[in-house]
Amino acid sequence: MAQDFSRAFYNSAAWKACRESYKRSKGGLCEDCLKQGRITAGAEVHHIKALTPDNIGNPNITLNWDNLCLLCKDCHAKRHMVRRYRIDKVTGAVIFS
Repeated sequence: MAQDFSRAFYNSAAWKACRESYKRSKGGLCEDCLKQGRITAGAEVHHIKALTPDNIGNPNITLNWDNLCLLCKDCHAKRHMVRRYRIDKVTGAVIFS
């Protein structure tokens, strides 16, 4: 989820156009999965150098394709070091992936 300082940027026409053209340029596939020989649909265009309040106005950071990569939801979570989990419907156990 976008942080308060970046919400307007992520809703901008410039970002939406950049994001969609970048996705198309990568064939819609997760770049990290491809490096590991897996074919997975990309879901998130990720900024390699994170956006901050200090660089949010800099298009060399925000819109530069050299600072972007297309990732599936799992790879995006890994890049942000977020543990993904699900609840087993039978046992109620938490299963981390």
